[in-house]
Amino acid sequence: MPSLPLDFASLADKRIALWGWGREGRAAYNALRTRMPQQALTLFCSDAEAADAAAFGDALLAIEHEVSGEHLAAFDIVVKSPGISPNKPEALFATERGTRFIGGTALWFGEHANDGTMARTLCVTGTKGKSTTSSLLAHLLRAAGLRTALAGNIGLPLLELIDETADAWAVELSSYQTRDVAVSSARPAVAIVTNLFPEHLDWHGSEARYIEDKLALVTEARPHIAVLNAADPRLAALQLPDSEIRWYGDARGWHLRGDALHRGDAFVMDTASLPLPGRHNRSNLCAVLTALEAFGLDAMVLAPHAATFQPLPNRLQPMGTRDGYLYVNDSISTTPHATLAALELYRDRPVAVLVGGHDRGLPWDEFTEAMRTQAPRAIVTMGQNGPRIHALLEPIAAAAGFSLQPADDLAEAMDKARAALPEGGVILLSPGAPSFGSYKDYVARGRHFAQLAGFDPEAISGIAGMGIA
Repeated sequence: MPSLPLDFASLADKRIALWGWGREGRAAYNALRTRMPQQALTLFCSDAEAADAAAFGDALLAIEHEVSGEHLAAFDIVVKSPGISPNKPEALFATERGTRFIGGTALWFGEHANDGTMARTLCVTGTKGKSTTSSLLAHLLRAAGLRTALAGNIGLPLLELIDETADAWAVELSSYQTRDVAVSSARPAVAIVTNLFPEHLDWHGSEARYIEDKLALVTEARPHIAVLNAADPRLAALQLPDSEIRWYGDARGWHLRGDALHRGDAFVMDTASLPLPGRHNRSNLCAVLTALEAFGLDAMVLAPHAATFQPLPNRLQPMGTRDGYLYVNDSISTTPHATLAALELYRDRPVAVLVGGHDRGLPWDEFTEAMRTQAPRAIVTMGQNGPRIHALLEPIAAAAGFSLQPADDLAEAMDKARAALPEGGVILLSPGAPSFGSYKDYVARGRHFAQLAGFDPEAISGIAGMGIA
């Protein structure tokens, strides 16, 4: 779909509603109310959220508890929270009748696009690695002396920074937000895509639509330079006539040879000691260095500053040793591919991995096949899709030589993991599934894991570097 101008001025004569009252929804409300103080707004939210919204005392804010296609169709624009799918039946009903659904991300980009070009903005997406990549990008931009904003899906809505300025913007985008950039009329200076695996199929409706929505950042938003992973077959097949493509993971650019970081044939440094656990995270460094070059900076000079990067919580996070076991928190793992990557990091140690959570219908067949030859010491299944994973693994467990145990919850899973391991083993939370149902989000799941293991949840859950510095 073609990009259309989208900023706050374009909303002046429109009937506007908000859908969702999480942090993104509140950021959208505050931005709209600041710029349009006399604008009547309607909020669609849950009963639990309504009391918080009513506390604002805004006479021009109507609060609705019931969301239907007919209600949504009464508005020209609905600013929805990212987690609300535009493929919900009520949203599709309203769309057919002319309602336009956007996110706060679209408003931020539309407001800052000016002539369409966003020369200071570097966007990051991908199924896995986008948060680490965004944070590492911001870290190295700051090492270059640039006042840098780190925001977006990483946990800080862009609209909370609507009036701020920066020399560079490192913006993480989920697949829920990439199309917002495409419809905003903005062209980012640089856009990174790290990889593509099936995910969020319940939100997007199908794997094909997920890929299409994810890639909208480069296929429809038309960044000036697209930084793509040459090792990903879907990305390697892309042709982007409106963007220059710069590849990483390719022998001609930034790539790894074992643990050795190279720029073409030139050796740059050894990465084994960097605070980037796992080869996939060191591959993210290659993406960042390629993006820095695309942004006009000397990546060779900046590369050593990766040694001072502070790793993100819930991402292959070694929390420490208790009673002879190393506890590793990879709660952000929401696909089987992510669990396989986590297991690869600890393949030389006895490991019990805790898998399972909310069932989005993702296939676990590839994971099961890998367990025939690459299994850890023990696998404990839990959560909504735990029984389905258990049923796939049970026929191969004995022959593959791993212990397989079901658990009703995380606490029981950890007890069974400890019982299956010798002293010196690794208890790895890498669920390969979302946390919904049992926990508010993956952060809450990681905090509970830390608490059960005897660590301070507060000490392990903070993300450094968000905001502008």
